[in-house]
Amino acid sequence: MVKSLALKILSKHSVEKNIEPGDIVYAKVDKVMVNDVTGALALKILRETGAEKLVGKRRTDTYIVFDHYSPAHNWDAANAHAKLRLFSRKHGYKLFDVGSGIAHQILVEGIVKPGELVVGADSHTITYGALASFSTGIGSSEAAYVMVTGELWFKAPEPLYVRITGNFELAVTAKDLALHLLKELGSEGALYRSVEFFGDGLKNIDISDRLTVSNMMVEAGAKTAIFPYDAETESWLKEHNVKIIDEWRKLRIEATSEANINVDLASLEPLISAPPNPTNVKHVGDLEGTPVDQVFVGSCTNGRFKDMLVLAKIVKGRKVKTRLIVIPASVNILKRMVNEGILKILVDAGAIVGVPGCGPCFGAHMGVLGENE
Repeated sequence: MVKSLALKILSKHSVEKNIEPGDIVYAKVDKVMVNDVTGALALKILRETGAEKLVGKRRTDTYIVFDHYSPAHNWDAANAHAKLRLFSRKHGYKLFDVGSGIAHQILVEGIVKPGELVVGADSHTITYGALASFSTGIGSSEAAYVMVTGELWFKAPEPLYVRITGNFELAVTAKDLALHLLKELGSEGALYRSVEFFGDGLKNIDISDRLTVSNMMVEAGAKTAIFPYDAETESWLKEHNVKIIDEWRKLRIEATSEANINVDLASLEPLISAPPNPTNVKHVGDLEGTPVDQVFVGSCTNGRFKDMLVLAKIVKGRKVKTRLIVIPASVNILKRMVNEGILKILVDAGAIVGVPGCGPCFGAHMGVLGENE
C-alpha cells in the first residue's frame, strides 16, 4: 500500500493526524511567499481590512520577491515596488529586490526545507515539491491571511502516484518527462491531486530536473507535486549550505507496486508544446521547419545553470539567426555563468542576456512578442 507523502506532511502540520483525501484541515504554514504582483494585492487587502497591524506577530516566515516586473517597466510597477519595500522594512520581512531572480528559484537555494508546508501567491509555488516539501499556490487574500495567522485551511489532496524507471536517452531531458505527463494527463488530469514520484529511475533525475517536473504539474491542475527525499535532495541541500536533519530521510513514499502512471525514461522522445496551451504536446519532429521569431531561455521552469550550460554548448562558436533572449532564474546562476565563461559564449553568439527574473514569460516586458510573431 502506498502512503501519500503529501498527507504525511499535512498531518504533521495539523492537529488532525488521520487525514484522508478530501478532508478539510487547518494547518500551520512554515513559509509564505508573495511577488511584486500578488504582494501588492495582499498589502492592499491587509490595509483595507485593518489587519496590517497584526502582521508584526511574525507567525510564519514571509518572503517578498520582485521578479515579475524586474526591473519595474512602468509607473504603477515602480510604485508597487516602493510600497512593498516600505512594508518589508516595517515588518522585518525578507525582501529580494530587483535582480535577485525568480521566487521559485531563490526559495530552493537554501530557504525551503524538506517536510515543510509552504504556500505562495503564485501557481508555480508547486515547484518546491522537488525538495520533498508540500508546496502549493494560493491567492493574494489567502497570503494576507497567512501573514496574519500563520495558518491556512487545506483540502487534503488525492494522491496520483507516478513510478519512474530507466534513464534518459541522448537529447531527452526532464522537460520531455514533464511534457509526456501533461500529454497523458491533460489540463485537468491531476486536478487538486498530489502528484507523487517514486521508483528506481529517480536516481537519474537531479534536483534541477525535479524542479522542472514539479513546476509543470500545475499545468495539469495538481495541488502539489512531490519527490521523496534521497541522495539527490541531500546533495542539493549541502550545496546550498543547509544543515541536514535525520528526520528528513523518512520523507519517502512507501510504495511497492501501486502506481497510477508508469514512465520508463528510456522510452521518452524529444517533445514540445504548441499553442494554445502546455498540454498541446507534439513530437519535435512534427514541428520541424516552423519559422521562429524569438527564442527565450529562462523562467522558473528552465532558467537554471544546467539549462544555460546546455544552451552554451549549442551556440558556442556560432551566431544566432533569430532573437535569443536569455534570463537566468537567479543572480547566483548569473554569477556562475560569469565565473564559468558561459556568459561570454552566449553574448559572443549574439544572445541578449537579461536581468534575473521572470522576463517575457509573464508576458509583460523584456521580450513581449509582436503581432503575428
